[in-house]
Amino acid sequence: MSTTESFANQLLQAEKDRVGTVALTDQSPSFTVQDAYAVQLEIIKQKVAQGQTIVGKKIGLTSIAMQKLLGVDEPDYGHLLDGMVVENGTELSYSEVMQPKVEGEVAFVLKKDLKGPNVTALDVIQATDYILPSLEIVDSRVKDWKIKLPDTIADNASSSHYVLGGRPVNIDKVDLSQIGMVLIKNGEIVNTGVGAAVMGHPANCVAWLANKLSEFDITLKAGEVILSGALSAAVDAEPGDVFTAKIAHLGEVSVRFSS
Repeated sequence: MSTTESFANQLLQAEKDRVGTVALTDQSPSFTVQDAYAVQLEIIKQKVAQGQTIVGKKIGLTSIAMQKLLGVDEPDYGHLLDGMVVENGTELSYSEVMQPKVEGEVAFVLKKDLKGPNVTALDVIQATDYILPSLEIVDSRVKDWKIKLPDTIADNASSSHYVLGGRPVNIDKVDLSQIGMVLIKNGEIVNTGVGAAVMGHPANCVAWLANKLSEFDITLKAGEVILSGALSAAVDAEPGDVFTAKIAHLGEVSVRFSS
């Protein structure tokens, strides 16, 4: 068995058992970002073989603050699968997560394929069917979130579940660089953010993704959901917590964690 397969199986087992594993970078100090994407793709290949369907992508580390924290100069990405969807306003069983955190962000739904390199923000806007407010529930299969960049990439960019708002908005109606977001936990504001916090404009994040994926000969396809990156820091979630993100001009989206 290759190291790629071994690490992929380790993360899959951690997810199944809900017991965090030791960081891959601690097990193999020479483990690179390229190695990590190979592990992620192996995990996705196994999940698709088990019957799950790829429905989109997520972008992480879009803010300068998060990039500095992990010592990187570009975002990362992960895959969204149909088993990760939580309906707006409903409950997610805490037994399905390990050490979850919640982020508010803008979701793009595409009407045209996007294939890099050389995709621009304007290309993204023209290829977008509509946008929605979203919550991403991030999680780590690595014990205590003790991760470096290759660890989170290998772990499907620390993705877990996501929730989409129910009212599609035409992207031409909104200046996404200027929109404000409020993240509410149990009735109290815990975070605020603005569209410009993610690479100047959320469409820049999607353009980056399309160009990055061209390195792996992967296309963003019409109908896919793209989570464009957190507008503020992730907030820890405990059993019984209720989260709502309100994004100007886009509406709101919420989820409850079962107690």
